[in-house]
Amino acid sequence: MPEDRTEKPTPRRRERARSEGNVAKSAEINSAAILLTGTIVLALMGKSLYLGLTELMKIMFTEAGTFQLTVESLQYGVFKGAAYLGQMLLPFLLAVTLIGITANVLQVGFMFTMKPLKPKLSKINPLEGVKRLVSPRAVVDLVKNILKVTVVGLIAYLIIKKECVNYIPLMQMDEWQILAMVGSIGFKVAIWTSVGIFLIAVLDFIYQKYEYEKGLKMTKEEVKDEMKASEGDPKIKGQIKRLQFQAVLKRMIQQVPEADVVITNPIHYAVALKYDEQTMSAPTVVAKGARKLAARIRELAEEYGIPIVENPPLAKALYQAVEVGQQLPEMFYQAVAEVLAYVYKLKNKIPFRAA
Repeated sequence: MPEDRTEKPTPRRRERARSEGNVAKSAEINSAAILLTGTIVLALMGKSLYLGLTELMKIMFTEAGTFQLTVESLQYGVFKGAAYLGQMLLPFLLAVTLIGITANVLQVGFMFTMKPLKPKLSKINPLEGVKRLVSPRAVVDLVKNILKVTVVGLIAYLIIKKECVNYIPLMQMDEWQILAMVGSIGFKVAIWTSVGIFLIAVLDFIYQKYEYEKGLKMTKEEVKDEMKASEGDPKIKGQIKRLQFQAVLKRMIQQVPEADVVITNPIHYAVALKYDEQTMSAPTVVAKGARKLAARIRELAEEYGIPIVENPPLAKALYQAVEVGQQLPEMFYQAVAEVLAYVYKLKNKIPFRAA
């Protein structure tokens, strides 16, 4: 029985999925944004488009009687007409292109990958195709398409029905008034249809996000494998840490005989200090330990004749505040100077003095 995917995806899995083009994205968001933007831009450009198309038609009908049908003239006419139309529609094309790119970036950020375009045998496998047809995603797409048709039809019906009172006066209007009336109704239908489709697109994006996160979930074994691949085998890391600790411990034990004094708790902590007035500006911790290690430091101190001073508060404070190899902070100068004064008195040396 396959293991359940209950674990959240690791950053590495997310990164790999993104590099393959697998991201949470709804194509409906792009379509709705383009439709809504295109409708608004066309409405704003309505007058200029009307005048431009009128001018183009005048030119075409004016030159129709004198037009010589040749390959060159036909190419010239098509090119000139296309350039004229392109110039008129350029703001509309720029607007829908920009909003399409923006909608895509807002969903997935800046991303470029060719991997989704690579051919896959699964895409032409009939069995895989049948699975896709009966998959939950296919059912959701079917419901979504039915919902879009229903929303579009319902919005169009309600708006057209609301405008019924304005249809009878159309018989007394000229063609331009009729055209304006039809354009106004069409604009209302397009705007409200775009809004309805956009709301459906938002719901679709939420669903796509849910499916994406669900698809990225991992089993416990996959998470362990990811950790091993990215950080190394925990067993090996643990072994390395143990070896490093043993090496540090060995060096520290070797430095105990060089200490000038060992300050103890007396049972729980032991801190070995060394001070050389020629090379040090303050005493340095050469070894420290708790419990068993503290006992070992005391044994070495007794073995090598290093003075042991019992000062529980100072020993605990030094153990917690100063690492091996570090010089003492100024806050400990006075207390340690008193200890070293006692030790140096025994050895007839000049004591360390607090600044």
